[in-house]
Amino acid sequence: MALDSANKEPKVSDLIDLLKAHPASEKHQAHELIERLAPTQVSAVVGLLEAMLDPVSRAIANAPMDDELETEEERKAVADSKAWFDQRRGQGISHEEVLADFGLTPDDFKHKD
Repeated sequence: MALDSANKEPKVSDLIDLLKAHPASEKHQAHELIERLAPTQVSAVVGLLEAMLDPVSRAIANAPMDDELETEEERKAVADSKAWFDQRRGQGISHEEVLADFGLTPDDFKHKD
């Protein structure tokens, strides 16, 4: 297994290869490998595991590709929205303006004890 010359830590790719070579005890090996990682590598692995276990991330990753052709109506709607932003130099409508359209202010949503 190759070591990172800067800190003598195993490379993540080598650790993954080791896991693949011995599938019978993958969880045990995963624990051992995590113990050998540098703190920055552990952080990256934790992020990867969280993404793998998050049901929304998993659903998005497994969702079929949207292969429907864009309709003329959709193309026009996108073009209209781009033109609207171009006319306003890329500025949208502020949250305060939207609330004002409904006779509200941000203060109407502050938690009152």
